[in-house]
Amino acid sequence: MIERIGVGFVGAGGVVQAIHLPTLARLQDRFRTVAVWDVQPPLAQAVAEIAGAKAHSSLDALLADPAVDVVAVCTPPPFHADQVIAAMRAGKRAILCEKPLAATVAEAECIAVVAAETGVPLVVGSMHIYDPALRSAGSALAKLAAEAHTIRSSMTLPSNSHIEQWVFEAVPRPVDAPPRSAPSGDRRIWMVRDGIMELAIHDLPIVRMFVPEGEQANVTDVATFGPIGYAITLRAGDRLIELFAHMGKHWQPRWTFEAMSETMVLQIEFTPSFVHAGSGVTTISRDGRSIVHHPQMHNGYEGEWLAIAATLAGKQGKIATADTLVADVKFAIDIACQSCALVEGRIAA
Repeated sequence: MIERIGVGFVGAGGVVQAIHLPTLARLQDRFRTVAVWDVQPPLAQAVAEIAGAKAHSSLDALLADPAVDVVAVCTPPPFHADQVIAAMRAGKRAILCEKPLAATVAEAECIAVVAAETGVPLVVGSMHIYDPALRSAGSALAKLAAEAHTIRSSMTLPSNSHIEQWVFEAVPRPVDAPPRSAPSGDRRIWMVRDGIMELAIHDLPIVRMFVPEGEQANVTDVATFGPIGYAITLRAGDRLIELFAHMGKHWQPRWTFEAMSETMVLQIEFTPSFVHAGSGVTTISRDGRSIVHHPQMHNGYEGEWLAIAATLAGKQGKIATADTLVADVKFAIDIACQSCALVEGRIAA
């Protein structure tokens, strides 16, 4: 019998409830949820009861729990670095951190240093990297990485609150919980900044795979539209990169990634966030025909956890290196900074 890996959750919000707990329930032959901590104790207690786990009164208590093998950091990004580093130094076997890994490049670099010191494996919750749909592209990925002229990441989504209502019964926030603060500053700036660091961030590690080595991705145009949406154009050498997102009142989500060269087109239609419905669909078109790789049983959410299980079983190459994860953070933050600067310049003009 395989010994199940004990998971402790730092944070107990919607991502834990709607994504990770159902995912681990499907992987219960490998994992078990053993502990939950949240800054709001009633929320931690409620989620722990759902999972059949223990609610801890502090982060230190969760990290000291010997039943916790793997820590999943699912708190807001400004807390990620300190909590990931604390979990590594506590001697945990692996860490899963929700995206983005860190709020700044310096924080990401600190995490990489501690990862090297401790040898603790780290996975970032960029689920599409672990989706079988991406991996089914096979040799087409390498060929397009060398030859593509256009890269496009596009998502049309309902609001997260609608998705959460559809896919799970959320534990309500405690009545005495502090209100969520509204974003400050010009709406267009935070729409771009948060859009990149919370929406585009899902696929930016894939986009970065198609940026030629040594080339800088330069933002050339930014457009925003309501209620929440952006269209960002970049150039990396002779390559065009387009990032598009729109969250509105429409109900039908669509999330695609495309890479195009003169001889080949790769399109991946991913399963929307929060939806547990197998992998995406990959279509590779070339030489006058299209090859379609249909959905597999598991998606990137399961893929993240399966990569952790494989790594703990001694299988190499299942997760990204810390240096790669730092480069992903740098790439995202650089695009966010360039985009915001362009919007700020237009506002000031």
